[in-house]
Amino acid sequence: MHFKKQTRLMGNQFEFTLIEESEKIANELFEIAIDEIKRIEALLTTFSDTSVTYKINENAGIKPVEVTDEVFLLIKRSQFISKITQGAFDLSYGSIDKRFWNFDLNMTSLPDAETAKKSVELINYENIILDEAYKTVYLKKKGMRIGFGGIGKGYAAEMAKRKLKEINIQSGIVNASGDLTAWGNQENGEAWTIGVADPNQRKSIFSTFKITDKAVATSGNYEKFVIINNKKYSHTIDPKTGYPISGIKSVTILADNAEIADALATPVTVMGIDVGLDFINQLKTIGCIIIDDNDKTYFSKNITII
Repeated sequence: MHFKKQTRLMGNQFEFTLIEESEKIANELFEIAIDEIKRIEALLTTFSDTSVTYKINENAGIKPVEVTDEVFLLIKRSQFISKITQGAFDLSYGSIDKRFWNFDLNMTSLPDAETAKKSVELINYENIILDEAYKTVYLKKKGMRIGFGGIGKGYAAEMAKRKLKEINIQSGIVNASGDLTAWGNQENGEAWTIGVADPNQRKSIFSTFKITDKAVATSGNYEKFVIINNKKYSHTIDPKTGYPISGIKSVTILADNAEIADALATPVTVMGIDVGLDFINQLKTIGCIIIDDNDKTYFSKNITII
């Protein structure tokens, strides 16, 4: 039997799908997955003064903060993604000065280039210093802030899946608002069919593909944007220039796990179509679909659509 549960976690809609004998068992399993995501949310949130993220940010420019292995390794993996994306992914994105980028209807002009650049001057993953021996994290500059917005949902989905697999749950889906990880097969023995949202109509499906033991993440700029001088600017800011990016409506990444899929979706948006596709084509196990502002679709070399 097919059971689904939706709930709000980490500020996002999560949906769990499991194939189980009874609703009672399914509900118990949903609670295990939800508890794991709540644990991660409490650990990583920027909205609580008890989280490790808060402690790291409070001590920016002051002193290193000791963290658990789990957090240390997550930041270490994030730093690796920053390196391979040349800073298009950056945990210190949290340092951005929000005053310049309020994506509401009152925004009628872009700030000048100097002001924009100044708003991102504290963003630099190379100033996140990790000490392997002491398991500490240190933000070199005062005012720097890290945030897990670009990787946290995918990490949480992956950890919830791991929790369920540990107790021998053979198949299911954890979907964190479009960042999803699927394992095993449907009841009929076939792989799960996953739909990519149409960026023009959020509720309709643009294309589908079959996956098992894979993850998919979509970064879309159709939800938050402004139009200035007839040009559409997304809520995704290029960490190097401080300007919002334009030209891409959505990026969908297909990868082996949701953490990587989630972490690569935004950088490809920042890189743009040509550089983004070229980058993904160099990564053997990762695929990518890009939809541009004119609804033209681009596929990386290793994507198969049904």
